[in-house]
Amino acid sequence: MKRLAGYALAVVALVALWWLVASLLQTPALPSPLTAFNAFFAELPALVPAAGVSLVRIVAAMLGGMLLALPPGLAIGRSKRLDTIAAPFLYLLYPIPKVVFLPVLLVLLGLGNAPKIVLIGVVVFFQTLVTARDAARNIDAQYLMSVRSLGASRMQTARHVVVPATLPEVFTALRINVGTAIAILFLAESIAGTSGLGYYIVQAWGMIDYHAMFAGIIAMALLGVIIYEALALAERALIRWR
Repeated sequence: MKRLAGYALAVVALVALWWLVASLLQTPALPSPLTAFNAFFAELPALVPAAGVSLVRIVAAMLGGMLLALPPGLAIGRSKRLDTIAAPFLYLLYPIPKVVFLPVLLVLLGLGNAPKIVLIGVVVFFQTLVTARDAARNIDAQYLMSVRSLGASRMQTARHVVVPATLPEVFTALRINVGTAIAILFLAESIAGTSGLGYYIVQAWGMIDYHAMFAGIIAMALLGVIIYEALALAERALIRWR
């Protein structure tokens, strides 16, 4: 209930600020909240399929990026030898803005779902890899010594200590990545797409239909909130001790 109340208060504050700015500017490019929400409900038959396409792309990319990055990230974090080899590559590749590879992916993979999913997946992969590596390196040695003194194997230690100890940081990284992932999805869908919310928003903008454009923006914001809350639910289910 407190979470819902917090959301309600935030929505009221944002809508009030939106209404104030729209009243001051008096421009068709920034419709009032009432007009935008009326357009949102009117455009639902078109928005729902577009949001479904975007949701599939985001979920596939985030799951793929996380699952591919978690094992090597944990291994690098727990092995000084692997870390010595991998660290230079991470220091070179991690700071590069991955969105610059969109043209390359479009040439290689075409204009369908694949380049968009791969691009977002690469972003999630590197963020998860670095987070898992750092979290695994910072595990208290006493926890590892305790289970090893009981005869736990390396795999058992990884399963019962390393993975549980690093999951909170991994989920934090994923939640932070939601906004970045949706921003990249919007860019990819708007530049080279024929479906999804990004394509819908840019099409409405191109036709100077600002009401429909803001309906798409509201839908994309709701998509981000839904994914964020889904991650929070998954975190509570998988990390119950927190």
